[in-house]
Parts: sequence; C-alpha cells; structure tokens
Amino acid sequence: MFNKNEILVIITTTLVLGFTIALTDLKNLFLISLLSIFLVIMINILFKKAASYFWDTEIEIKHWEFTRFGLKPHQKFKKPVQIGLILPVIIKIITWPLTKGLGMLGVNWLAAFTFDVKGKVYRAAKRHGVYSFSEVTEAQMGYIAVAGILGNLIFAVLGYLIGYENFAALNLGFAFFNMIPLSNLDGSKIFFGNTVLWTVLAAIVAIGALAVILVI
Repeated sequence: MFNKNEILVIITTTLVLGFTIALTDLKNLFLISLLSIFLVIMINILFKKAASYFWDTEIEIKHWEFTRFGLKPHQKFKKPVQIGLILPVIIKIITWPLTKGLGMLGVNWLAAFTFDVKGKVYRAAKRHGVYSFSEVTEAQMGYIAVAGILGNLIFAVLGYLIGYENFAALNLGFAFFNMIPLSNLDGSKIFFGNTVLWTVLAAIVAIGALAVILVI
C-alpha cells in the first residue's frame, strides 16, 4: 500500500509536525505529539487511498514542494524546496510572540504534504470497457482530497465524543490548513475540482475550527 518514498514522507512529516506542536515543552509533549499527529496523518492518507481505489486510480503521497520562485520559465530553484517541512517551523517561530497575549504559544501549521494521482488503465478497462477513461479528471482528484478531509472531520467528532479533545482539535486543525487553496495542497484540488463542494466543506471546517477555539 505504501512505497519507500511514501514511508519516508510520513516519517519526516510526523517528526517535523510533532516537533512544532511540542516546541513549547519538548521533554514532556514530544512523544504524545508524535503519536497524535501520526494518527491524524494516517487517517487522512488511508481515506484518500480508499477513495482512489474507488475511482480506479492510485495515489502517491509526497512532500509539498516549491519548484519555482516566479512566473517566468527560467525562474526555478535548482532543487525543489521542501516547503512542507520548512513552513511549519517558520510559522511557529514567527507567531509564537504574536499570540502570547491570546493565551496561545504560536500557530501550528499542519499542511505538509500533497499527492499525485494516476489512473489504473487495466482496472478501468476491465470495469468500464476498453475505451473508457484512463486520465484522471480534476473532479476526481478533488473527490480523493475530500475523502482525506472527511476522514479527519469524522475522527475529530469521534475524538471529542470519547473525551480526546486534543486529538479532535488536531484533526480539525489538519483539515483546516489542508483546505486552504494554496499551491497544490488538497484545498486547491478540491477548489478546482468542484468550487461549490469546496465552499460547503470549507464552511464546515471553519465552523469546526471556531468551535475548537471557543469550546475546546
């Protein structure tokens, strides 16, 4: 189900996000943060994997990267910048002093990876006919991304109902940041796949995030 590159992405993302979440108390919180964010990440990925199977496709999880710094063809970095591993740390450090007055210790940016998707031609041909689709549409990519967000929302509700409020908040936070239509994050895939669906889902996630702030 997971190749070597995906396993590496999961491990490095878990370490970086676990570190930033526990940055204020590394000694006591690091292991708890690692386990919690690992579960959140796996929920998101497994729901996407299940959705991709339904759509006769396969996805590969990869780091969120920046490959260019401008609009012109030559304005590219020599090597892709692993923005998904860098941005969470930068956001935490910058927002730490700014949020002290609000009773917070920085903002935990939780969008760190994205995915590529391709159609399984042999399965599509078997189920839908030889001349059926083989390319993946923007709508299908959007639905796969939606599945991951829904997985986190479901477990946010379950976590809250059984008393694991921090786990619920982490799932909601993960869904919130990944719904941002930026670069090739899930939010962009959903937005360009189905704008109405993105609007509805973004509203649900925003309400959930507001509930975390006011209640949890």
